[in-house]
Amino acid sequence: MRLLRFLAAIIAVTLATPAAAQSVLRDAETEAFFRDISKEMILGAGLDPRNVQIILVGDPSINAFVTGGQNIFIHSGLIAAADNVNELQGVIAHEIGHIAGGHNVRFGEGAGPATNISLLSLVGAAALIAAGAGEAGMAVLGMGTAVAQGKFLSFTRDQESRADQAGAIYLSKAGLTGRGSIAFFKKLLGQEFRLAIKQENEYARTHPLSGTRIANLENVYEQDPAWNRPPDPRLNARFMRIKGKLIGFVTEPARVLQLYPETDQSVPGHYARAYAWHRSAFADQAGIEADALLRSAPTDPYFLELKGQILLENGKIGDAVPVLRAAVANAPNEPLIMTLLGHALISSENKRDFTEAEPLLKSALARDRENPFAWYQLGVIYDRKGDAPRAALAAAERYSLEANAKGAAANARVALAGLPRGSPDWLRAEDISLVAADELGNKKRRR
Repeated sequence: MRLLRFLAAIIAVTLATPAAAQSVLRDAETEAFFRDISKEMILGAGLDPRNVQIILVGDPSINAFVTGGQNIFIHSGLIAAADNVNELQGVIAHEIGHIAGGHNVRFGEGAGPATNISLLSLVGAAALIAAGAGEAGMAVLGMGTAVAQGKFLSFTRDQESRADQAGAIYLSKAGLTGRGSIAFFKKLLGQEFRLAIKQENEYARTHPLSGTRIANLENVYEQDPAWNRPPDPRLNARFMRIKGKLIGFVTEPARVLQLYPETDQSVPGHYARAYAWHRSAFADQAGIEADALLRSAPTDPYFLELKGQILLENGKIGDAVPVLRAAVANAPNEPLIMTLLGHALISSENKRDFTEAEPLLKSALARDRENPFAWYQLGVIYDRKGDAPRAALAAAERYSLEANAKGAAANARVALAGLPRGSPDWLRAEDISLVAADELGNKKRRR
């Protein structure tokens, strides 16, 4: 699904619980914001900001997690629940603590002993059952499973506590108050009370109880020099407009208009209503809201991007292209905006526009190779030029990103057959082919 500037791609996200397909929301403004609010904390953890990626997930639950190395996933529900940028920074600091602590890598340290206990119990139970003591054997098996689960949960609670303490250090190094962190934990505590989760028993949980976490962190934060420092007003203003656009994108339009009524003439209000109207196919009203934003800041690249997207998706390609050109001119390093302009140029079906679109899309992909929509658009250009091997390579890149091993393998074979052997494009096609073949082989073995 692709609506307005949010480009959504379905990907498989590996969680501690069984894997689930979730919607990753791509937005140039949001991703730039994530980079800016996290940079000093990442540096404080001794990590390279270029290697830590913060990814927005379309999920209404209040959650965040780390997986796949240095990738932090933030649920849209968490953004909607946060009241200011400092609350979000507190969550990100905690997740950076998991990365710096190597908790993904060390997951086996907790799972391994738990598995060993389960297997040993199974052996003991099997011996008893074989000897005719079936009920006793099943009891041993049950006790072993409980011990294994308890050991693993204790391990994960310890990791969460360590991430809390590390997050406090990174906030301090960045000169940020821990008030937002405490405020957000109090939100979670309120949820626990509503769900009637007893605060005296955390032993069946993967995380410490929120009341425990607040008690452990309050003394640490209150002694920090930044405790009484308010959130950065510029960053907080950016947070509020991103929150508005996100709510406009993921929330039912009728509810959006309740949260941001016409009387709300703020930037977040205009943003939210523009998305809500556009999702409801009221292009004129969406355009009015976008124009209101542009009157307040005519060169803002994200407002221009929004206006161009509304025009483009309502078939006004000729009007969209100059607006999107202006957006790219004012944000020359934003690959998602470049991709949108490339899409508009290709949609014109004008050969001259194709000439402009090709280097634009290549530049976008040089900055962000993990954009299947950009690969699709570049493939269209190669196809129209009659360059079948490179069109196939672009398709292979796209299918690989979409976890479609069959499509990636088929297109990589076509690319290998037509590209100069040993060339960079040929070597890339070979890499995709080998990875796809391995994935297909693993799938076959699992059946």
